[in-house]
Amino acid sequence: MTTYKVLVADKIAREGLTPLLQDARFEVIEKPGLKGEDLAKAIQGMDAVLVRSATRITREALALADRLKVIGRAGVGVDTIDVEAATERGIAVMNAPAGNTIAAAELALALLLSLIRKVPAADASMKAGQWDRARFGGTELYRKTLGLVGAGRVGGEVGRRARAFGMRVVAYDPFLTPVAAAEMGAELADLDTVLKAADVLSLHVPLTDKTRGMLGARELGLLKPGAVIINAARGGVLDEGELLRVLRDGRIGGAALDVFDQEPLPADHPFRALPNVVLTPHLGASTEEAQMNVAVEIAESVRGALVDGDYAGAVNAPLVGGERLKRLRPLLELAGRLGRLAAALSGPQVTEVELRFAGEGDDLLRPLAAGAVMGVLEGVVGSPAVNVVNALHLARQRGIAVNRSRVELAAELPDLIEVKVVAGGLAVRVAGAPLGAGHLGITQIHGFRVNVAPAGHLIVLQNRDVPGVIGRVGTLLGDAGINIAEYHQARLSAGGEALAVIGVDAALKPEHVAALARLPEVHAVAQVAFP
Repeated sequence: MTTYKVLVADKIAREGLTPLLQDARFEVIEKPGLKGEDLAKAIQGMDAVLVRSATRITREALALADRLKVIGRAGVGVDTIDVEAATERGIAVMNAPAGNTIAAAELALALLLSLIRKVPAADASMKAGQWDRARFGGTELYRKTLGLVGAGRVGGEVGRRARAFGMRVVAYDPFLTPVAAAEMGAELADLDTVLKAADVLSLHVPLTDKTRGMLGARELGLLKPGAVIINAARGGVLDEGELLRVLRDGRIGGAALDVFDQEPLPADHPFRALPNVVLTPHLGASTEEAQMNVAVEIAESVRGALVDGDYAGAVNAPLVGGERLKRLRPLLELAGRLGRLAAALSGPQVTEVELRFAGEGDDLLRPLAAGAVMGVLEGVVGSPAVNVVNALHLARQRGIAVNRSRVELAAELPDLIEVKVVAGGLAVRVAGAPLGAGHLGITQIHGFRVNVAPAGHLIVLQNRDVPGVIGRVGTLLGDAGINIAEYHQARLSAGGEALAVIGVDAALKPEHVAALARLPEVHAVAQVAFP
């Protein structure tokens, strides 16, 4: 029985780790609070590591990650993880986007109500023995406009709750469809329109290269005088220096912040001294229910990845999960083997890989392209080993263009896959399809129709279609002690060009390949070995 080691490097609700703790295939090692070299050493020999926001997984932390396949983040944001370094090493980064949705949405509303009704200041005044109602006049949400920047899981829940307060909701989210917006009662608009319309601006976007600093001086200048900002997403999406300026100037009414550029927030940070700011110490997921939910969610995702190869929850792996994974697996294996074959026929200096898929499912194109690239690069890349997580990344690093498309190919077989590899200016095309009962088949090479299983050792010959070729090839291989398992001959026309695919029991030595190439009827020889 295969066993997997999982390092829990942060304080994660132990009850939520039950999917791993109760599975005999998993050994769970709990060592929260490790940093630097200690963390790197602890990761060595692990199949997975689980973290929250306190532990940073840096490039240095991954230096000794000899077995690591998955980094699991018990929460949404992965900005504390060097995703690029993980991807380079073929390590999937998974998060738990659903577990803290309700907690984060409820906190955003709590921050908003606290800000506009001045609850923290009123509470402090009461506890100081005062009764000063005049100081704490507020505003209502009814008939105000909520502007959402990001309307995914959390933003969508905030929007639905805002509607219950009688608010109008306008949303900027490039990934939100009009149908989904209508279901939550939101109007879709561009970012500037949302900023100009909002009485309340609530941020719900992840921190990425595209969203970092997305709200700066220009954007804040578009807000209505007296508008308020709620940020329970990530500190880096908002320019804190510009926010501080408009808060001090009274240009906007206030801000309620749960997240910051630097966490913990420095004790002398100017935000702490502003009366129109409400601050909380990153409490978005800090409920008993959320902590349990994200722990269970990430534990189940990690188990699914390691045991079943289900990487649907990975932010850097081009895969699908669930029932779709059952269909993908044989196709992914076929794409990889076709890529390996095309690479063997094309030679070094690959500049382009193209995958065409004649089956249903646009969501399968990216993983299938990754599978084809993995096959192309398997014999080229040393360490880290190429896999479906890092294949497209490694191709980009090497300047290899990767294209993919779903097409209607002229084929009787469903789910036909065609892979083209361009190397040295010359293109090689191969194709194959699942043949049923778990069998895969190569159906075309260089335009010749064949029917060969992509397994074992294959020799591919291009030759003239003249009498005696098969005999001479067989004699040469026999004299070399190479047993032929099967011999497939294809031709486009009698006496013209032909192609042979020969299954043999062992790889040919270089001198045997050279001997085949010297046969007068043979134009080209290549061999490929499939695992």
